[in-house]
Amino acid sequence: MRTLLTTLVVGIVIAFTGPVALAAPAPTDEIANWNQMLFRMGLIGGTSPVVITRVAAIVQGAVFDAVNGIEPRYAPVHVPPAAPAGASQEAAAVQAAYVTLLALYPTQKGQLDARLAVSLTAIGTRERSAAIASGIAWGQTVANAILTWRSADGFTPAPPSFLGGTGVGEWRPTPPAFAPGASPQFAYMTPWVISAPGQYRPAGPPALTSARYTANFNETKTMGSVSSTTRTPDQTVFAWFWASSTASYLWNHVALSLMERERDSSDDEGRHGRHHSSTLENARLLALLNLAIADAAIGCWEAKYAYVFWRPVTAIPLADPDGNPATIADPNWMPLFATPAHPEYPSGHSCVSGAAGGVLAHHFGERTHFRVTSDLMPGVVRSFDSFSAALDEVQNARIFAGIHFRSATRDGQALGESVAAYVLENALQPVARRPLSKRAARRLQSVEPRVRPST
Repeated sequence: MRTLLTTLVVGIVIAFTGPVALAAPAPTDEIANWNQMLFRMGLIGGTSPVVITRVAAIVQGAVFDAVNGIEPRYAPVHVPPAAPAGASQEAAAVQAAYVTLLALYPTQKGQLDARLAVSLTAIGTRERSAAIASGIAWGQTVANAILTWRSADGFTPAPPSFLGGTGVGEWRPTPPAFAPGASPQFAYMTPWVISAPGQYRPAGPPALTSARYTANFNETKTMGSVSSTTRTPDQTVFAWFWASSTASYLWNHVALSLMERERDSSDDEGRHGRHHSSTLENARLLALLNLAIADAAIGCWEAKYAYVFWRPVTAIPLADPDGNPATIADPNWMPLFATPAHPEYPSGHSCVSGAAGGVLAHHFGERTHFRVTSDLMPGVVRSFDSFSAALDEVQNARIFAGIHFRSATRDGQALGESVAAYVLENALQPVARRPLSKRAARRLQSVEPRVRPST
């Protein structure tokens, strides 16, 4: 069936492109298109914030290995470069994304088929049909290899339901759903880059009788209550905003907007020739971003299910037996919105955001101005002059929502930043360049800057 689909799509491309000469607008970025498609599939499929980290790493890892395998400049995620000479990088990327997403979201095949046809038709306006066919075949090979590799990562089979405990300080299912702990298998899943899930396990939540816990408790009790009179309107808005979509979507969306800005700021001259280079670099950035996010989620879940610390919605109403006279129970206390169904420490959002911020700050610069928008909260825009400012707001958002304590957000961000640093140091590193193919050499010569006469 996949072979038939490939044949049909390539036929469409050939029929569409020849022999008519088409205008040459700025090339469509298929790397960005399929990144957006991945999160659309996740949204439609109801994929949880932690599971989408694995999905995104699978897709973006396959896309990178497919592109890099044609003219390799970097070490692969998993699949050694072995593409046929002259294969289309874009076609390989599109096929790798399509195959991985189809395996993960088989019920959305119709939408994926339509997007595949559109992408390959667009690629056909600037690439030869033989190159496209070779790229499709290579992308299929890479996607299959990535899917096979990660099928043994521990995601399945799911373990028995986790219900925590009833001791003081222990997590237990929380209102309103009282659901068991979410995705406990992430605590022991095989990481993508880091050496072990617990490589960056933080020191743990503060003792219930400590001054730090007292400060944490009273801050969340005051600022995170659904009826708080201390939380400002803007603080309420950004608490809801950062919970409106998955952290993976929000940070990938930031990455795409900054990639687009970077592309648009380049000179018009030579832009088309640089398209193949940007395809690889964009694929690499999104792979690094999502590998770091995925490993931060694994490290975070390892710590969550190691410490099994209670949530504010449990800790504040049941504070009397905690042994701390400075933490006063409020049996009627409720958070701003419903608490996620997994242990409190460390904060998953801060772990993932710390990793994402670390990768993006490394690429674009810490003091980069950017905006964050959400697919599920139209009209709300958060603007920042640095990545650290955005990460500070993420920390506060979880506290002001009443679902975390300060130590969980602070230590979670530190975990994510450590993972990002390790990924940047160890993954997808430059390799010795092999001689360019004749086709690549001709393409490079065709885009060398023209020397302007002096005036």
